[in-house]
Amino acid sequence: MSSHHRRPGLLTAGPFLAGLLLAGVAALSVAAGAAAAPQAAHERPDLVLRGSLDGSDNHSYRMLPFTVPAGTGRITVQFDYSGHDADHTTIDLGLLGPDGFHGQDGFRGWTGGSKRQFTVATSDATPSFLPGPIRPGRWRLLLGIPNIRTDSHSSYTAEIWFNRPDDPAWEPAVLNPPLRDQPGWYRGDLHMHTAHSDGSCASQSGRRVPCPLFLTVQAAVKRGLDFIAITDHNTTSQLDAMRELQPYFDRLLLIPGRELTTFTGHAGLLGTTAPVDFRIDGRHVKDWAALAKQVAPLHGLLSINHPVRPSDETCMGCGWTAQPPIDMSLVQAIEIVNGVDAGTPFSGVPFWEKQIARGYRLAGIGGSDNHDASQDAVGLGSNPVGHPVTVVHAQALSMQAILDGVRAGHVFVDTEGSRDRLLEMSAQSGGRHAAMGDAIDAAAGAPVHVDIHVAHAAGAKLVVFLDGKPRVPSVDTVLDSADQHVGFDWRSDGRRHWLRAEVRSAAGVPLLIGNPIYVNAD
Repeated sequence: MSSHHRRPGLLTAGPFLAGLLLAGVAALSVAAGAAAAPQAAHERPDLVLRGSLDGSDNHSYRMLPFTVPAGTGRITVQFDYSGHDADHTTIDLGLLGPDGFHGQDGFRGWTGGSKRQFTVATSDATPSFLPGPIRPGRWRLLLGIPNIRTDSHSSYTAEIWFNRPDDPAWEPAVLNPPLRDQPGWYRGDLHMHTAHSDGSCASQSGRRVPCPLFLTVQAAVKRGLDFIAITDHNTTSQLDAMRELQPYFDRLLLIPGRELTTFTGHAGLLGTTAPVDFRIDGRHVKDWAALAKQVAPLHGLLSINHPVRPSDETCMGCGWTAQPPIDMSLVQAIEIVNGVDAGTPFSGVPFWEKQIARGYRLAGIGGSDNHDASQDAVGLGSNPVGHPVTVVHAQALSMQAILDGVRAGHVFVDTEGSRDRLLEMSAQSGGRHAAMGDAIDAAAGAPVHVDIHVAHAAGAKLVVFLDGKPRVPSVDTVLDSADQHVGFDWRSDGRRHWLRAEVRSAAGVPLLIGNPIYVNAD
């Protein structure tokens, strides 16, 4: 839970065709595929610059001008050249804005020879480059040639992508390849705060100071997580630090996010870096419905955070009190576990189930709401990174795949943030199959076979819920092995229902909370 008083990748556009002014022997080819399908529009570059160098270019600089179209929010460059291995040819790479070296919007960075790929946006940039506004007009790649032998020749290629501010944070794909390109269950934390809002921790000398994002990432690695979302309050200033850390932490996916913090509720927004006006005051933004409609085109994931909380001077705006009520079709998830509130009066599960009963298929997720990366102890209000974890079945460990898995409800929440507990649930009827988050049709009288797989929870109890109530006759099974399947048959009455499972401790506290399978949902 975060105090209001402490608060501090989007639809793919088709490739832009831009003019190019070239000097010397450089030549231009416009990337093919301007009419590609939207989901693949940024797989290929918008512009390709090609050219060559020879020994006469040694110890010289070459400008490669190109035109940035209006509406661009990010420039990404991938550069390669021949001769660097066999002939020790070296080409350094920089970027100049429209003002060149001598204006306010001029020098934007220099790699030396250390990077073949970089990105520059208003919110973030590759280390050695500067974030800032992307003004349309004539920009330049700056090539420095510290070494090319007298009798050598080198050909170079610069591929350039232009992204709009409302494109998905995972585009272009060349910037965000999967960290693991295989389907499976991935464990992560979708709610945490750093020095970029109200995260704090003890300094070297023991003083309370803003807590560096690096420590949060380190804590996630120690917890064995696969992904985290950094959700500082109403800001995306953390993106530049994330851009620096991601190449080093190449087994932990860093997802850009923010917590939209208002006077009448908090919501996580994941997977977009676009600016959002969060000022719900009746003048700037009318209400939560208007805010949700504002973020809908950004293709991020919107989740209502800790909906059951007091909203007073101790935590202004922390409880969900949106008036008029938000259209829940604009929301994709509910934070059903915040820290250690599972099984307590602050649990978000009843609020979530109420929306499901009204016909909304919203994913139930969890988040630590961590405000101190060095924190080890658990307690209501703030908890260690990874307590709880949201476990997502995704097609890959990539930003798009994780968020798609959450949207689909292929999720369970491990309330204690274990490294290995597992809850899987599937249903079959008439040759059709559904997993958690999916829907299955079953006509009146049709049998539905349900299989539940639980691992690493021996001694706990499995409970199955039908429409939010323990099923009668109930599946009330004490799990007596470390890897166990429990199956049962249920006969449909042809009407709409939803089934979900929980694993609970001997004291009745939820340990694993599964998302529903929906029967006759449409």
